[in-house]
Amino acid sequence: MPGACALTGANASAREGCSRFAPRHAAYLDLCHDACVLPYTAYLRVYQPLIAFSNREKAYWRAYAASSRRPRRSGAVAAEHSESLRRLVATPPIPVPERESGDAYVRRLDGEVYICPWQTRLRSWLGLRDFRAETPARLSPAFMPEPVAASAEERFEQWRERGEPTRTQILTSTWTVPMSWFAPFDPEERCLVLGGAEQPADAAEAAAEQGATRARHPAGGQGAAPRTLLYVARMPEARRRLERAIAVLREHVGESSALSAAERLEDWLLGVAHPRALLELDYGGLVHLVGDEELRRDQSVAEVAAALSGLETGQEELAAAMYQRVTQRWKEIQALQHAN
Repeated sequence: MPGACALTGANASAREGCSRFAPRHAAYLDLCHDACVLPYTAYLRVYQPLIAFSNREKAYWRAYAASSRRPRRSGAVAAEHSESLRRLVATPPIPVPERESGDAYVRRLDGEVYICPWQTRLRSWLGLRDFRAETPARLSPAFMPEPVAASAEERFEQWRERGEPTRTQILTSTWTVPMSWFAPFDPEERCLVLGGAEQPADAAEAAAEQGATRARHPAGGQGAAPRTLLYVARMPEARRRLERAIAVLREHVGESSALSAAERLEDWLLGVAHPRALLELDYGGLVHLVGDEELRRDQSVAEVAAALSGLETGQEELAAAMYQRVTQRWKEIQALQHAN
């Protein structure tokens, strides 16, 4: 599901129409229509090599990756979002699908296929659990009837009792990208596709699916390319960078929310990622909150890396300046959640 679940992701996006946003950037008026379609959510995805799956799963995902009918990358989040909304408007609403999704995000790199299953059912269960924990009991029934929610939670407990996996290969964050998510990546792993002009959609699709490592703006051809900003790293490099960030924070900052967030991220990667996996940071719907120039200037990965290097080398002013630059950018974006 685009967010953690329909209640916290797709439904939130549907409730918050364009009318809630004051145009703090000139580009907002032009982007308003697209921005209302998808939730303002960023994604951190683990793509597993086929070797990570059982023989049966491997055969399924190999055929799936080769299929011309699977949702393409440019429409996959929208397909998840639409499926969530269909379940939410049902009577009664269906917070969790009866079966796990058979869809996935697909990447190809150096001739190898990588798969990130949607895990819609598991993510919906986890999202519903978080929603009920964070929402006052008197308000929760306004979004989801109590018998429906209780039944879904009972099925989740049965799932857990059977020893089924409860960790997803996709993390989501609404309205912002957590600072810890930038640490596993290198600036050269950045892939930027800007929309607005007439561009070859297939070229943009290939750029994103292949995991191109440099900013790009395809030109020529027909069709509007989707606006995308993402990073893709091989897991060994991603883990090494994250380990370095944790060591630097532990030595120079000590116990802090930044250190705790980086350690939780490391624990998640150790728990779900094959050593040969890929890690992807996708700005997702957040690209619709800023214009093309802001996206071009967004170098959050480079700024976090510079802040860490400043701490490591005793350049405290550099570290503070880089940290302030990246946090201010995301505070301004996150503040749009409450714009009126």
